[in-house]
Amino acid sequence: MANPPIVVEICVDSVESAVAAEQGGAHRVELCSSLIEGGITPSSGLIAQVRNRISISLHVLVRPRGGDFCYGDDELLVMRQDVLTAKDLGADGVVLGILSEDGSVNGEQARRLAELAKPMHVTFHRAIDMSKDMSQSLEDVIATGAERVLTSGGEETAVAGAEMIRKLVRQAGGRIAVMAGSGINRTNLCELIAKTGVREVHASLRTTLPSRMRHRNERVSMGAIAGLEYERRVVMKERVAQLLEAARDSV
Repeated sequence: MANPPIVVEICVDSVESAVAAEQGGAHRVELCSSLIEGGITPSSGLIAQVRNRISISLHVLVRPRGGDFCYGDDELLVMRQDVLTAKDLGADGVVLGILSEDGSVNGEQARRLAELAKPMHVTFHRAIDMSKDMSQSLEDVIATGAERVLTSGGEETAVAGAEMIRKLVRQAGGRIAVMAGSGINRTNLCELIAKTGVREVHASLRTTLPSRMRHRNERVSMGAIAGLEYERRVVMKERVAQLLEAARDSV
């Protein structure tokens, strides 16, 4: 029996990038804001406009802040509201992850959010890569009712974590989809798929472009990292198409 095609998800933080991802052939987008922090929940306005502009599957990140994945009661209430907002605005899924102080998956809190999200799809994100025992964490994630887990195998990139990803795919045994993410591009995709057996991949593929601003005040920086005011990082449809071509070659 032939393997199913590779599903390609592109991480985006703007309408422009979401449209480019669809034009390049992506099957799904994960919509975030503040990707410099690893992503936080996008605004309702951004969700609504992306939903209006693309027809492919739209999954929304539910992460109330940067930093760790251990949340207090107020933050959990924010996450609940963000799940409901994503649902109301027509998202197809949400992406979330919660850990306890000891580094284990907080299965009870994650399960409550997953239940609230229905009938949307639920992905447990790379919080699993920060957990203390990835094998046990996978079982805990499965118990939450999530349909998919995004992982780099506990390493900085999916290529570096390929062996662990392979183990998680075997352990999952079809009970949950294991999606590889972090550092994936057209040059390493085929080898990664061959090593791990994943059938879903997550990539950002962002390209840095100069700002359209002609006037610039180089003395002022609006963020902690100087100079970002005068550049944009966007997804280019050509790079998405190249990744899709590599995915087809791997089947």
